[in-house]
Amino acid sequence: MYTKVIIMAEYEVSIPQGVTVNINKNQVVVAGKLGELKREFKLDKIKTEQKDSKLLIKTDKPKTKEKAYLGSITAHIKNMIKGVEKGHKYKLKVVYKHFPINLELKGNELLIKNFAGEKKPRKSKILEDVKVKISGDKIEVDGKDIEKVGQTAANIEKASRIKKKDIRVFQDGIFITSKGEE
Repeated sequence: MYTKVIIMAEYEVSIPQGVTVNINKNQVVVAGKLGELKREFKLDKIKTEQKDSKLLIKTDKPKTKEKAYLGSITAHIKNMIKGVEKGHKYKLKVVYKHFPINLELKGNELLIKNFAGEKKPRKSKILEDVKVKISGDKIEVDGKDIEKVGQTAANIEKASRIKKKDIRVFQDGIFITSKGEE
């Protein structure tokens, strides 16, 4: 019976033209035409090297958790590169049957007025560096950091959740319809 021994795990990230990736100790900085993103990682057992337009992320004698962490770091860096190059965009749709919903941007909050006939408006937090655009019954949330864009879209969706009513009857709300780049 043979045991399979993995000597090295390695991932490769291609860096497009116009994007720079700098790694100093545990901080990864990605800069592009839309701006700059910084992120901290634990890079103790991980080696990184940049060759031409490729970034190699590798570790020697990886265990299962280290391989998973290596894949996560690679995915985060790819999302950072995509964010500074093209941006990330979420689209939401306002759906109502009983009471027309009115939306208003006020500073770093989205006010959801007349939701299910409520007198007091519901509030949704918009994170920094995220742009929200309202056009009729459609909302576009875009920015360069996928986590902030996704969290803002989730905040909007959560703020319009129906509570203490039958969701089969009251299907009003704001729902994410698509996720993607700009």
